[in-house]
Formats: sequence, structure tokens, C-alpha cells
Amino acid sequence: MFRLFALLSLLFFNLYACKGGYASCVQKAQDAKVFQNNALYIPVKQDKILLYSRNIPNTKILKYDPFLSLYLLQATKSFAYPYDINMRLQLGTALLHVKQVKEGKILKHQIGLDTFARYNQQMKSPALISSSCCSLEGLLCSKGVIQKEYLHHFLQTKKVVYGDIGIRVKNEKQYVIVYASDPFMKYNPFKRDDCIISFDNKKVKNAASLMQKILFSRVGSKHVLKIKRASKFLTLKVVSKKRYGGGYLSDTFLEQKGIYFDKNLHVTHIYKKFQGYGLNIGDKLIQVNGVRVKNQNELRRYIENFKNYSSLLFERNKFQFFVNIK
Repeated sequence: MFRLFALLSLLFFNLYACKGGYASCVQKAQDAKVFQNNALYIPVKQDKILLYSRNIPNTKILKYDPFLSLYLLQATKSFAYPYDINMRLQLGTALLHVKQVKEGKILKHQIGLDTFARYNQQMKSPALISSSCCSLEGLLCSKGVIQKEYLHHFLQTKKVVYGDIGIRVKNEKQYVIVYASDPFMKYNPFKRDDCIISFDNKKVKNAASLMQKILFSRVGSKHVLKIKRASKFLTLKVVSKKRYGGGYLSDTFLEQKGIYFDKNLHVTHIYKKFQGYGLNIGDKLIQVNGVRVKNQNELRRYIENFKNYSSLLFERNKFQFFVNIK
């Protein structure tokens, strides 16, 4: 009887929210205390909180996504009307922050972990993107919009692992083009400027949908892609591997070797099994194979051309030294 009452109450609330429009959604966010200290605390079950934060929370963490700065927390207090993620198409959405509401739409969709989505309205981040029925449609963060498909994937998977087949892609006119290929991924058959035609016998429509399929694929799963390389059409068979970089993590392809950077190419993290390189946190990368690099994009572009060997020049306290990567 209690469960039936709770379901009816939730249904009534959702209907009321749709009728009340975004004003009801603002009230819901305030009641749920979503906006706290430059973070978003979003109840997604009566006893679970989806947290977006750039700071590690001082509470029990059930799950963590370092790529998107998402946490799943155990709630200390239950919230009667948690947010749902409606995976159906919504006709309208709005940005919500405290008492602000700006109706709008997604201008550009999220392309994997490297290019977050863009909304046609601006607001202080972080903020919610909501439907008029108060379903969660995305999050506005410092890098752009994390779309609901990624929030849904985070909540539905037991462990945060993304798939990778060694490519980074972009939309170019009406085609999906490889703009970077991972030189450290074993048996990576892709080359820069390859045009992706199909993925598992389904036509590739855009870079956003392709990257979702790749990232959400199970590590170890097998896939068939048809590509166009110059004037030739090729069929490539690949196995999904584990993704190491992107989003709030660096994505230079050296992450596979356990080395992570900030935007100015200072080392921020080194996996224990790769600490034999002699690097320290804070070391600054200056050159790749004799070429000076200033940012992650330049590093990725130059290192991509050296599949067998890369010589990296670092600087530490005005002392320069080389690290060789194979």
C-alpha cells in the first residue's frame, strides 16, 4: 500500500511539474538542494546522489568518473521525488541555476570525451538542463554540456570504463573524419584523415553518435568498420580497448603510458607501474622528437607520427632531461 501511495505521489508530482513548467523545476531544485558550493547534488534515487564537482567530496563515494567529474554518493537524507533521465526526445529544455531559467536548445552535440556539447544560452556553471517535466537533460559544466546519454551511462554501469578503438573524430562537411590516431594502441589500423563510413554495418551519421557507440562499447568487444582512405574503401576489424584520456583528463595518447598533463604540459599524474621513467609531478614537457610543443593538441599531433619510438624533453627546476617512450 505504501509503495502504491509513493508511486501515485510521484506521478502526481511529475504531472504537476509539467503543468507548472520550469517554475516547478526551479522549486524542485531548491527543495533538493541541488546547487551547493559550485557543485550539483542531484538526487537520482531516494537514497542516491549524482554529484558533479571539481573537488573530491568528503563522504562515501560509490562510483567515480574522472573523465566527467561525476560521483555517485550515498544520500544521508532521502528525497521523495528524485530526478529521472528521460532518454526520449524532448521538444524543449532550459538551463536552471538557483532562481534563473533560460529556455534553449543544444547547438552542437557532445563528441565523446574531448568536445563537450554547446547550448545556445549562457549561464553560470554548473547548472542543470531540464525538461518542463523536470527530467534531467544534461549538465552545464566548465567545459560545456555533459549530455544526458553520458549521465545515463554513468548511472547504469557498475564500473566506469570507456571503450576505445584508437581514434578521435570530427565532423567535416557531411563526413566523419579521423583527426588523430593513437600510436601506442596495439594493432591500431587507422590513419589520420580516414573517413568513417559505417560501424558494425550501420551507416555513421555524425561524430557524436559514433563516439557514443565506441565509448559505451564493452572492452574486448569486436567491431567492423568501413572506411574510405584516399580513393580506396577498406573494411577494418578492431577490438575495443580501454580508454585512458579525455574530458577532464588529458588526452595526448601518453595516458596509455601512464603520464597525464595539465593544459600547459606539466605532469599531473603518473601511474605507479610507469614511475620508472624518472618523472615527477610538476615536470614540464618541452619537446617531442626535437619539436617544441606548447599544448596538448600539439603534443598529440607530433607524437602521433612516431609509432615505435618517441623522445620527450622535460624540464625540472631549470634542469632539462630526456625520457624515451617505446
